[in-house]
Amino acid sequence: MKQIVNRKAKFEYQFVRTYEAGIMLKGTEVKSIRKGETNMNDAYCLFVNGELIIKSLYIAEYDHGNINNHETRRDRKLLLKKAELKKIEGKAKEKGFAIVPYRIFLSERNLIKIEIATAQGKKSYDKSHSIKEKDAARDLARMKKNHDL
Repeated sequence: MKQIVNRKAKFEYQFVRTYEAGIMLKGTEVKSIRKGETNMNDAYCLFVNGELIIKSLYIAEYDHGNINNHETRRDRKLLLKKAELKKIEGKAKEKGFAIVPYRIFLSERNLIKIEIATAQGKKSYDKSHSIKEKDAARDLARMKKNHDL
């Protein structure tokens, strides 16, 4: 399985701190994630009764599943230590901060994990600055490549 990344998140937000969390999944969801049939562009996290929930994470139905197949966009609980949850909840209550799911990956122990970040929304001039930096890096790499030839 390759990691699934929310590429739009880095562009829209300035990450302050990242956390690695477990995620409560059903068997058919695990199989779909391992096949790479996941989209996290619309996903977001919020607290419900002191628990961190990820909403709108799309995991495609498993094609070999039966009547026990999962719903594609159901709410899923994220698993973190209590101290981490308190830190994240404190940051999320501050003005301008959000909890952003960034990527889904396999850990060393072959468990599916999700990386979330406490992040601050970027202003439009910050976004244009990011675009300029990417363009400059791309041009520099192109010139190095042409120079080596």
